[in-house]
Order: sequence, then C-alpha cells, then structure tokens
Amino acid sequence: MTPAAYSTPDEPDVLVVTRTVAASPEEVFALLADPARHHETEPGDWVRESVDADPQPITAVGQTFAVKMFLPALGGDYTMVNRVTDFVAGRTIGWAPGMLSRSGRVTEGGHTWRYDLEPDGAGTRVTLTYDWRAMSQATRDWMPSGMPPFPPHYLDASLAALDRAVTATPPA
Repeated sequence: MTPAAYSTPDEPDVLVVTRTVAASPEEVFALLADPARHHETEPGDWVRESVDADPQPITAVGQTFAVKMFLPALGGDYTMVNRVTDFVAGRTIGWAPGMLSRSGRVTEGGHTWRYDLEPDGAGTRVTLTYDWRAMSQATRDWMPSGMPPFPPHYLDASLAALDRAVTATPPA
C-alpha cells in the first residue's frame, strides 16, 4: 500500500499518513517508545541521537525525552525536548516537541506527532499524524519555511524509514 499524506479543508493544519508494516504492533511500538532509535524513523538527518547516554523507554503520558537535532534553517544543531501526550502500550504514542533554550527552559511549539497502531493481517497499520493546529501565529511566522516545515511526502518517507528499521534483520 502506498501511503498518502493529506490535509482536509476541515483540518488544513493536520497531515496524516498510513502505511502497513510487516511487523507486529508490539515490535513497531517498541521502536517508537525507544528514544535511542527515533533517528531510525527519520528519512534524512534532521533527528540525531538521544541526549541521554542510556535513554529509558517511554512508558507514560507526561514523560519527557530529548533528542539532538540538526536543521540549517534553525541555525544547525539544537536540542528538542518532547513531552509524551498520548500513550496506550502497544497501540498509541504521541509527543509535543519543545525547544530547549540556552537557559534550560523548554517551550513547546504547539505541534504534535502521534502514531496509532492497529493489527493488520500479519503486520501493523501505522497511522502517523502531524498536527500544528495549536501553534501560535508568532511561532508559525518564526518558522523559516512556514508550516509544515517539510513537504507532505516527508511523512510518507518517515513511515518508510520506520518500516525499514522495524523489519531489518539485526546483525548476527
């Protein structure tokens, strides 16, 4: 199934993409709940490694995890601190990214990432939602390339990267 990202006239500030992955919901969820592996769902090099040397798996709403990021339009290297907003073990995980200032303060940007997993035959139907409805106009204006900060096919590529990461055979 070829994924397709879309927004609707009713929800122009939401992109949704779905893909069926040849792995169980538990296997997909384990990868998504591991901050050390988030870079594996990245189709480029925007998301880097976890800030924590030994990151713990995500287990509950309210938890935070930080990842190193890189985007030339935002000045190169920066840190993103994510607050878990949705969590149903094996089925749903989502977070609200926030920027870490030099003073150590976290400011959320008003956008969220959410993955919903459903068994689908021998695999998992993964629905990825990127939602920026809560983003302030000031933050939208600050974004160098506007919103969303990537083309819609980026979400397709992200799910393809997730598919590759979760179905790859680990080295012997």
